Amino acid sequence: MVGVQRLPAIYNQFVPLRVSTIAFLNPAPLLYNFEHEPAATRLREHFEVHYTSPAICAAELHSGSADLGLIPIAALTSSLVVVPGCAIASQSEVRSILLLVKNPSGLSVAEALQRVQTVAADVASRSSLAYAQILFQHFHHTHPTFLPLPADPTAMLAAADAALLIGDPALLARERRDAVDAAAGCPLLWLDLAHLWRELTGLPWVAAVWALRPEALAPASLSPQQLVDDLAASRDAGLANIERLVQEWTPRLAISAQTIRAYLSHNIHYALDPDCLRAIELFRSLAAGIDLLPPLSLRMIEGAA
Repeated sequence: MVGVQRLPAIYNQFVPLRVSTIAFLNPAPLLYNFEHEPAATRLREHFEVHYTSPAICAAELHSGSADLGLIPIAALTSSLVVVPGCAIASQSEVRSILLLVKNPSGLSVAEALQRVQTVAADVASRSSLAYAQILFQHFHHTHPTFLPLPADPTAMLAAADAALLIGDPALLARERRDAVDAAAGCPLLWLDLAHLWRELTGLPWVAAVWALRPEALAPASLSPQQLVDDLAASRDAGLANIERLVQEWTPRLAISAQTIRAYLSHNIHYALDPDCLRAIELFRSLAAGIDLLPPLSLRMIEGAA
């Protein structure tokens, strides 16, 4: 009688993939199947999802307390692999990465940016902060001081020449633009960082991608292709159910349904296409060029079409 080889216990009873993701509006379509039946019950067999800020999401992935994370592209390292298919990006204006610049003299955008000496920054996203630093240092050859402050535009502009708002706080500031302008005490430039990046590089702005600790797939009993397929199916279901997401998110934020609908449907681009990959490579190259981030060669997950 041929003996039966016994697999380690971890393979007899798989361990769900620990997923760290962003508690903002913009990933809502990517997470649709994880939050809605009937798909959610099946996905819970292989995935355990929790929500946090972009910076903490990346820290959990790096520390090993998470296996899969929707992380800022500034947080990618050589030990992680990128899961193809999905992204949080924008082809032009994203609306949720906002640079407010005091402009009492009515200068052009370029002139006003060159005069900025201090930037109050919401540090929730390392990538957005890096995009701003690249904007000033690489494209405008200036080195303003970045001051970490809570995401309150009035307080930020009282403390600095400019304010960087990220995610839902940026959308909320746009909803109350008149009040922000009035509190600033001088004219402001409302600059969309994604739009500036597009103008300067001709490429999409990319905020975040799904990144994986590749050794975590086997214990979760997931193949690379199944992971890619599950994430893409969730995104596709979300994009097919924008109206339901609008209904769910409108009570959560002081933002109109129309703004949420436009944001999810038009401002955010959810496909990690070749232009987005080129944008990530350029971003990392420029960041390395000003000693902001180490050089990085993107690694994609192996074993998926």
